[in-house]
Amino acid sequence: MAAIVEVKYFNSFLLKKTAPQNASDTTPPVWNGSTGIPAGIAGAYPQVSNAVQADSWAIEEARIRGGYNNVIVDLGVKAYLVETEPNASFRTNSMIYSGVFNSRTGINDTNVFSVGEDITRSVDPANGSIQKLYAEDTNLVILQENKVSRALIDKDAIYSAEGQGSAVSTLNLVIGQIVPYAGNFGISKNPESFAVYGYRKYFTDKNRNAVMRLSQDGLTEISNYGMIDYFRDEFKNLDTVAVNGKAIGAWDIYTKQYVLSLQGSNIVNTYQTLAFDESVRGWTSFYTYKPEQIFSIQSNYFSVKDGQLWRHNNETGQNNDRSIFYGVYSDSSITFVFNPQVSLSKVFKTVNYEGSTGWEVSSFNAARSFDLNDTSNLVYSYDEGAYTENGIQYYAGFYKKEGKYFANLINNSQATPGEIVFGNDITGVKGYYATVTIRTDDSTRVSGLGGKTRELFAVSSQYIESSY
Repeated sequence: MAAIVEVKYFNSFLLKKTAPQNASDTTPPVWNGSTGIPAGIAGAYPQVSNAVQADSWAIEEARIRGGYNNVIVDLGVKAYLVETEPNASFRTNSMIYSGVFNSRTGINDTNVFSVGEDITRSVDPANGSIQKLYAEDTNLVILQENKVSRALIDKDAIYSAEGQGSAVSTLNLVIGQIVPYAGNFGISKNPESFAVYGYRKYFTDKNRNAVMRLSQDGLTEISNYGMIDYFRDEFKNLDTVAVNGKAIGAWDIYTKQYVLSLQGSNIVNTYQTLAFDESVRGWTSFYTYKPEQIFSIQSNYFSVKDGQLWRHNNETGQNNDRSIFYGVYSDSSITFVFNPQVSLSKVFKTVNYEGSTGWEVSSFNAARSFDLNDTSNLVYSYDEGAYTENGIQYYAGFYKKEGKYFANLINNSQATPGEIVFGNDITGVKGYYATVTIRTDDSTRVSGLGGKTRELFAVSSQYIESSY
């Protein structure tokens, strides 16, 4: 019967059996040239015979060829290290640095970690793990989940009795004193949201529903610039619907904007990509593309999608077309609010804009009360609304006058109790304020403008006081 013999792993061999090449071969099977293992050994392996057999494996003990009194293999080098806790330890709130690297002199001590030197620095573990490090001049920015700090590089700080600090250079110090920034903000677990331009750093703090900017004046919550509710809802969705949700951020060097893409998991394909502009201190644009990576090189802005590299803001392609991301076209649109004299019930009679041709009003919605709205028909663009009747040119949408575009608003709302005339028989839209969406049309996307940029400078409306 088979027997199980335990041998030491450090002085044993794994042997492969070489079977006969064919049935007529009378050569006995060989175990890697070993004569110590009998040819007829069975055990856990097929019975060896002169017939064609599949390869088998066996363990040979320490004596070479397994023969009696043969040369025994030495145990070799054995490390005697006493570890009270042999399990790995993860110090997520600590930093360690190695020796120097100098390519000119050939010195490479990046794998040297001398236990005799003070080469580690730790931050407060109560603020979570370190997610991102960024070296800037003589400072090291440390971004934890719940805190942002800076550490001095190659110098330390000495404080006087009055509390004034001064930097002092030292010869054997790499990471100096760690000083936290004012404010309880961190980067959560989204280091991919970090972007830098000049002395400004941008990142998200999902735990606090905030988008942050770190500059020379400290931390600023830029999500407060008119977007508090939006980011509160979007970060909440990122937690609930996205197991592997990401917040990808980068600086668009071409448009001088911080681009942020809040993305759900691959299963729940939800995303919001938008941009923050420092010149207006506001979030100016939403985009219809979902990048895997975004970054800037020199004066160009790039993104990666499905393993392919795409250059944005391209002005050298055929027709110089706009609003195309990853080969898919989407309309450009702007939504805004008309709200003059907020307590006055008004009738909006016209909608007017300054800019180039190719714009249409897809939605004009005026609020008459909390549950009652007035809406207008679609206002066609100057080109799409043009038609000829009896040899005379007419315009069903915008018409051009003195370089500007004007259009009357035709009401298409449902009748309400007490109204005698309603719908298309009424000119104007009634309400206290109006939410308007103006977008680019399809016909002038390429051919109408010859590839030129469609611009929009201002939108207005003529209104009168409602007669109630």
